[in-house]
Amino acid sequence: MTVDQIAILLIIVMTFLLFIWGRWRYDIVSIIALGTLYIADQILGGQASNLITDGSNVFIGFSHPAVITVALVLIISRALQNAGVVELVSRQISPFSKYQVTHIASLSGVVAILSAIMNNVGALALMLPVALKSSAKRKRSPSILLMPLAFASILGGMITMIGTPPNIIISTFRETQLLDLKARALENVFSHEARYFEMQNIDVEQFQPEPFAMLDFAPVGGLIALLGVLFVTLIGWRLIPKKSYKKPGTESLFSVNEYITEICIPEKCKFIGLKISEIELLTEDRLTIFGCISEDENVYTPRLDQIILEGDRFQIMADPVDLKVMMDEYDLRLTKLMRKRIDRLKDQHTAFREVLIQPNSPLENRDRDYLRKRTSNTLILMAVARQGEPIRKRLGTVAFRVGDVLLLQGNMDNLDENISSLDLLPLAERNVTVGVFSKVGLALLIFGSAIALSMFGILPITWAFVGAILAYVFTGILPVREIYRQIDWPIIVLLGAMIPVSNALQTTSSTQLIADAMVSMTHGLPIWFILALIMIITMTLSDVINNAATALIMAPIAVEIAITVGVSIDPLLMCVAVGASCAFLTPIGHQCNALILGPGGYRFSDYWRMGLPLEILIVIIGTPLIILFWPL
Repeated sequence: MTVDQIAILLIIVMTFLLFIWGRWRYDIVSIIALGTLYIADQILGGQASNLITDGSNVFIGFSHPAVITVALVLIISRALQNAGVVELVSRQISPFSKYQVTHIASLSGVVAILSAIMNNVGALALMLPVALKSSAKRKRSPSILLMPLAFASILGGMITMIGTPPNIIISTFRETQLLDLKARALENVFSHEARYFEMQNIDVEQFQPEPFAMLDFAPVGGLIALLGVLFVTLIGWRLIPKKSYKKPGTESLFSVNEYITEICIPEKCKFIGLKISEIELLTEDRLTIFGCISEDENVYTPRLDQIILEGDRFQIMADPVDLKVMMDEYDLRLTKLMRKRIDRLKDQHTAFREVLIQPNSPLENRDRDYLRKRTSNTLILMAVARQGEPIRKRLGTVAFRVGDVLLLQGNMDNLDENISSLDLLPLAERNVTVGVFSKVGLALLIFGSAIALSMFGILPITWAFVGAILAYVFTGILPVREIYRQIDWPIIVLLGAMIPVSNALQTTSSTQLIADAMVSMTHGLPIWFILALIMIITMTLSDVINNAATALIMAPIAVEIAITVGVSIDPLLMCVAVGASCAFLTPIGHQCNALILGPGGYRFSDYWRMGLPLEILIVIIGTPLIILFWPL
């Protein structure tokens, strides 16, 4: 093992550990990995090192076709949303919500189809209020709808090249990898690469490498998505523990079981003289005191026998609707500072909104002070709900996470505007009237034309999508101000930074080293076992780190294994594509899983109960499907 190989493997291990630790967001971790790669390259001699072939092009990953395509897909997703495509579809599924199985099937089927043509996180965010509203209408727990909905959105991304970032990465990687293999085969007719083309009966001189096409993923991904949706519809939701079920929504589209806020005890409060242990009984479990606020603003856990006195301040958990009633019933008050903030905004135009923090919202990992600055003190944070994990901090020190539900108060004129600018998902009951329905046909025609231009080889997919975006702008479907707001910049940074790290695995021959080790361990075993093993390893990594990063690391290893074994690289790349999209075991494995954590009231351990059987099913059916449609 060379020094370069030791260096890149240590960098990969460090990157994995930082991803798993979760202290910093994945884009920051990827920049750390790229910076470490550059420093290691300089220490090891610059030109003499193989970690980076050209130090001046260390940021070349940001110009990679996969990075550009991901950004364009996100923008097109917004245009389809603006045109009312999703809203039109959601109206059509309302009649299917009468029965529980058809309710789950209709929601899951629609979100899977939408995820095939747009960003799956965006598709889930658009269908989430529809699911919550219909669950309230039918008096069903949202817990039995949202996990199947999230899993279906992930499954739907497997169907097309643009459905999910891993597919885009694998598509473009195929072309660049085959170009590299061709160059090395022509350079040395006795090399492993030359033998690979010979075994595949390919005339290397006439061979023109191409990326996977738009629908190349459909035969395998489509069947997996279909069977996966059937599984979550008929079996999967039954595996969710009943003790995790949330009560159906009542007064609002989304009823949160527990909110956290701060109260003080005024002179005539009916809590005075009672023990803290008696409050839950008095309020019929509608209110729980879990923290006391001292004069120096510290929070401590109260004793159950502590007597409540006038002027005491507490942290409480309560449903927002119940809290309003109890404040009048027991003469409770919000803490002084919170009451002043509310009084400044309280007028006839004041409104309350329940909102969900989406992936990549500016509020992610931020606190209340940041919320105030971004909204110029026009919004009041009334409460925070985080299901499955009690928050025992002051509201001012809570760091918001994806899936947190916030109760906000503000002026009706700018409340919705602030919610939009912060990329929050409103959960209050509302009619679906966002789309411009007269432009649905035009939007689909533009999108279909772009796909056709790409499929028939008239334009590369990137230029076809650029043309589609321009058409959306010219027709008024996509306002110019929304173009850059829709790009998931952390994903773009992740891809741009991790591509050179992925390339370093190849330039240092580390992929050959890893491939030889895996082939040696599986010596004598059938090729289908190797395919299944690659899929399982990729799934495991995708459950704990970002799926795009997983694809970037596993793709070159899969290619090297294919060359070593002497089989086509296509089935192994398909195994990576499928495995990278299968993050069903944890809420942190995929953004869609994190998005439903709060609204569904799930615990961390609920995901694997449905996710593990689903992943096993995908390995069992995915391996023979890949061999069938992508012969070795």
